[in-house]
Amino acid sequence: MHDDGVMRFFPRRPRLLIAAAAALLAAAASAAVASAGRTAEAAEAAPPPNIVFVLTDDLAWNLVQFLPQVQRLQRDGVTFTNYTVTDSLCCPSRSSIFTGKFPHDTGVFTNGGADGGFGVFKGRGNEERTYATALRAQGYATAMMGKYLNGYLPADTQGGALPYVPPGWSEWDVAGNGYAEYNYDLNENHAVVHYGSTPADYLTNVLARKGSSFIQRNAAANTPFVLEVSTFAPHAPFTPAPQDLDAFPGLTAPRTPAFDALPAGAPTWLAGQDPLTAAEKTKIDTDFRKRAQSVQAVDRLIAKLRATLEDSGVADNTYFVFSSDNGFHLGEYRLAQGKQTAFDTDVRVPLVIAGPAVPAGSTRTEIVQNIDLAPTFQRLAGGTVASDVNGRSIVPLLQGQPAANWRTASLIEHHGPDAAADDPDAQTARDGRPTTYEALRTASYTYVEYADGEREYYDRLADPYQLNNVAAQLPAARRAALHTALQRLRDCHTHEACWTAGHVTA
Repeated sequence: MHDDGVMRFFPRRPRLLIAAAAALLAAAASAAVASAGRTAEAAEAAPPPNIVFVLTDDLAWNLVQFLPQVQRLQRDGVTFTNYTVTDSLCCPSRSSIFTGKFPHDTGVFTNGGADGGFGVFKGRGNEERTYATALRAQGYATAMMGKYLNGYLPADTQGGALPYVPPGWSEWDVAGNGYAEYNYDLNENHAVVHYGSTPADYLTNVLARKGSSFIQRNAAANTPFVLEVSTFAPHAPFTPAPQDLDAFPGLTAPRTPAFDALPAGAPTWLAGQDPLTAAEKTKIDTDFRKRAQSVQAVDRLIAKLRATLEDSGVADNTYFVFSSDNGFHLGEYRLAQGKQTAFDTDVRVPLVIAGPAVPAGSTRTEIVQNIDLAPTFQRLAGGTVASDVNGRSIVPLLQGQPAANWRTASLIEHHGPDAAADDPDAQTARDGRPTTYEALRTASYTYVEYADGEREYYDRLADPYQLNNVAAQLPAARRAALHTALQRLRDCHTHEACWTAGHVTA
């Protein structure tokens, strides 16, 4: 009986356990299905995020100290400390921002002529493949306000019946020559509107009002939107708003170790610079103070747009992006004022982003470029990135994810010297007119190859102000490896090829 009892007991127990386990699994499966359903419903109900992009003109890192709203944005979001432009010049940089492509693929290396400007950008079909056309196809309202590309004129019809508006933009409020902030024309959705010289006409303030109105309308309509507000400030002639004319009395330009200093082993285009005169230093100080004054209106613009997002109930679902098309030197390397060089004063600019799932007060040191903005906007909108886009979405970096295999080098390309008289960025030799070059910039060094065969190499860890060009001291094998790495980036044309070439080990 005992053995028989044992035999009857154990066969029944597994059947009970199996039945209980099956019941638990069924319950778990049912809960998982319900949870998945709720997650799917939540994902389906969550509206696409909005994007507000404030792009300034010629704003260097040394002006951020005068921008409380940008500092607030840093506290609310992420700051990219190794963000650089593909060319430290307005039109080529903006072309890269719109398309996600290097100058060697947009064809835009300068502000005009056969290798630059609005005409080349449009003529090569770039306007058909911008982040605006991509997001418009995703159902977004898309607005461009302020400065577009050098050579664009508000009244130009480009062969049509009305003043020209590029494809992809549902709202267009764009100026041509708005550098003085007064007495300019805007193409407002195919209609040319003139603005005069009253305080109400000050361009940065006009853009703030128009940007705020665009946000309000689309938030009320529950339409996802991307808004680019592209200021002319703080570009020369550095015109402050009326209330800022007396701000920062006595302010002088920073005297870093690079101020009025010539790098050892400087390239020929730079080597002949004489020390700055007293009069030049006085003008540099005046211009720096005017630049600090002129960005006060930009700061208020940022405050107004962020307040409008809050008041419209869409701030928590909006990515707010702040950057500049290029930096600016002002006395560094014995150069009066300008850009176009491969020095960090010119190519390394602010990029600060706040928004959903962005860790507040965070910093990312990865190598990021302006070619990454278009694919990032497209990914945020739920779209795909075309195979010929050179840049990479930085959404994982925005969300605080690890990036162990991120790229290690950025590419800078520049054609020069540019002496076109009608170019608002035309520079004298005293301002700096580098010859054609290509450059690699990593987290630790900058390597430059000029078309005339000259080379620069700055170890920025040992020489952060780039005052000692040691290219001639590098071993031959190292120089060859750097040249090969630079060639690979210069010759890349696809999304994957440029990503691979950006992983430089040299």
